[in-house]
Amino acid sequence: MEKSTSSRERKTAISPLRSEDYPEWYQQVIKASDLAENSPVRGCMVIKPWGYAIWENIQRVLDKRFKETGHVNAYFPLLIPLSFMEKEAEHVEGFAKECAVVTHHRLQADSQGKLRPSGQLEEPYVIRPTSETIIGHSYSKWIQSYRDLPVLINQWANVMRWEMRTRLFLRTSEFLWQEGHTAHATQEEAWEETLRMLDVYRDFAKDWLAVPTVAGRKTPDERFPGAVETLTFEAMMQDRKALQFGTSHFLGQNFAKAFDIQFLDQDGERKYVWTTSWGSTTRYIGGLVMTHSDDDGLVLPPRIAPQQIVIMPILKKDSSEVLEFCERLKKELEAQNLHGEPVRVFIDKRDMTGGEKGWDHVKKGVPIRVEVGPRDIAKQSVFVGRRDQGVTDKRSLPVSEFVKTIGGTLSEMQAGLYAKAEAFLKQNLRQIDSLDEFEAFFTPKGKDEEREIFGGFALTHWNEAAIGHPLLKKLKVTPRCIPHTREEWGVGIEEKGRCLFTGKDSKVRVIFGRAY
Repeated sequence: MEKSTSSRERKTAISPLRSEDYPEWYQQVIKASDLAENSPVRGCMVIKPWGYAIWENIQRVLDKRFKETGHVNAYFPLLIPLSFMEKEAEHVEGFAKECAVVTHHRLQADSQGKLRPSGQLEEPYVIRPTSETIIGHSYSKWIQSYRDLPVLINQWANVMRWEMRTRLFLRTSEFLWQEGHTAHATQEEAWEETLRMLDVYRDFAKDWLAVPTVAGRKTPDERFPGAVETLTFEAMMQDRKALQFGTSHFLGQNFAKAFDIQFLDQDGERKYVWTTSWGSTTRYIGGLVMTHSDDDGLVLPPRIAPQQIVIMPILKKDSSEVLEFCERLKKELEAQNLHGEPVRVFIDKRDMTGGEKGWDHVKKGVPIRVEVGPRDIAKQSVFVGRRDQGVTDKRSLPVSEFVKTIGGTLSEMQAGLYAKAEAFLKQNLRQIDSLDEFEAFFTPKGKDEEREIFGGFALTHWNEAAIGHPLLKKLKVTPRCIPHTREEWGVGIEEKGRCLFTGKDSKVRVIFGRAY
């Protein structure tokens, strides 16, 4: 977190400040920006229009990327027979404690008029926690020959995982996501797909969300249940905790054998397919909030913002001239583009004071605010505020200059948010080679800039014998990934050393951190 101006020095929209209570600050940003609210159903949320518009942009961009890589969309049932979950042992063990189960098919009023479940099902259904099992059942019918491969399918859906501790967008019992499921003739093709989709996700996080991430393999104790390998990409939030942004799983032949997904190859030999799955969720929105936002509310990268510019006319008794000017300005701005897409503009005509409107859009994270009144029209200028700058840092610009440079301005804002987040990640990623230093890194100590500074990403030698080490439990630290890109972080997969926790030989460094 960057140093915040004390609330005693300048009134901020969000209280408490990030420096005072980060978890509560996060909740208040969600509320102030009108993204979502808790629902009457335990652990579930209502995604409000502004929050859902961000999700629609995420869907739009990712769906296009998926289709460009040969995938098509389909839909599979929400309810999964319990017997399907039992077919892959690791899978059912991994999800058993999170499953919500449907056991009855109707309600019946008792003598007191209370509705009670009635009509017990012969076999219970699990509400979809993920779809490997039911999709595997379909693939076993669809795939008969090598000519049927590869199968490249994605679905946009909701899932339910009965979480004990929930937080809007980060961990809810029900959430929205996409899940890709593919089947291939060879191990090599499936592994290539696993890597390809991780790159699609990472590019999206960087180019659209302006979020830098560290990518790599999960350690065995952190793998997706039933996977041979899980690839992940992890982001660092402003409180230095990790947020898993998405995963891509190489499932090998585990689910193919569980669901008998076989094909005849070109030599007439019957073989099991190789499968993958990969997914990302509405957690992206929580990550956006915690990566970029400040003590005045949400800060949105322009490329993912539902609206990139808000025009706020100053309305008097006769405002026809101002409104006509705003409509012309809107059309001129929409004729410009950001990275090949038309600039998104809306006019806020609500009967409110300029100050109220301005603060509303600041809290919602709209990248650029434009104020227009009779005096501005007379001077052929507009009053402009940028969300990546101070709330009071506004200036007057000639209309022609503002319109001509808007694409470059938005692009500059997008790049600036990424650069700021990347610098923060690099500043708080440390190579650690002693147990004492590791413990000190994740232990609160002292005060700095009105808050405790500790933690981040520790890049440390590790051996599988260290799984379950008591120090990790004590510090509430988990292995996030084994990074696989030497160019980015200076250390790659194949670096020999000694495990920090066991003293045994180590072939890899692992990134450790506290996580959401």
